[in-house]
Amino acid sequence: MANDRLRDAINRSGLSVDDVAQKIGLDPKSIERWITQDRVPYPKNRHAIAALLRESESYLWPTAVSDEKATEVSGSEVVQVFPSRNAIPRDLWDRLLDQATGRVDILVYVGMFMTENPDLLPALTAKGAAGGRIRLLFGDPVSREIARRSADEGIGKNAIAAKIRNALAYFGRIADEPGVEIRCHGTTLYNSIYRYDDEMIVNPHVYGLTAPHAPALHLRRLSAGSLFETYSRSFDAVWETAKAPRW
Repeated sequence: MANDRLRDAINRSGLSVDDVAQKIGLDPKSIERWITQDRVPYPKNRHAIAALLRESESYLWPTAVSDEKATEVSGSEVVQVFPSRNAIPRDLWDRLLDQATGRVDILVYVGMFMTENPDLLPALTAKGAAGGRIRLLFGDPVSREIARRSADEGIGKNAIAAKIRNALAYFGRIADEPGVEIRCHGTTLYNSIYRYDDEMIVNPHVYGLTAPHAPALHLRRLSAGSLFETYSRSFDAVWETAKAPRW
């Protein structure tokens, strides 16, 4: 059986098998066997190719990393735990945005606090124009989930929908820029996710608290870990169900 995940990851990276082999110091025939015969490389080589392709080892070779090892490594993916999203220093948000080159994924209901950075839209536009992928997910203002969340926060069932429309009006200015995609989702939002390449802020939602006052995790992806990958898969699952905004 072929390893289609590895083949796809190499294709998406824009590299050839020869390029991958050269960068990690192996014979291209070895890479071909990993793909066509689904052979599992030694740990050193798994780590090298996963880091090169910016994928997790557990994704590329699901059976290669034991649950125990993945659990151990995943703990090291947690860089810092903040008691609230408000406690995250502004310079961390700025660094994550500035250093991201390949991917920015944002999953929120509203997310207007991000607009406090006056360079946000120019930065996202420039990253998209340079070949990066910018995916922005906002709540669907007409969905039942938004009305329910607004009522749960005690601000009236239409308040969050109005905030979302403001956010869409703001971010809509870059909707047609290269590399930028904007969608709306109607899911129950358990976590807000802010991914910048291989780093991520996760803001778990807590009943009775607004998002700025709920805890937040700063994660950095490790190739043998699974925590970062879990939230990445969650983002992708919401993205697949989301639709274009009603501008």
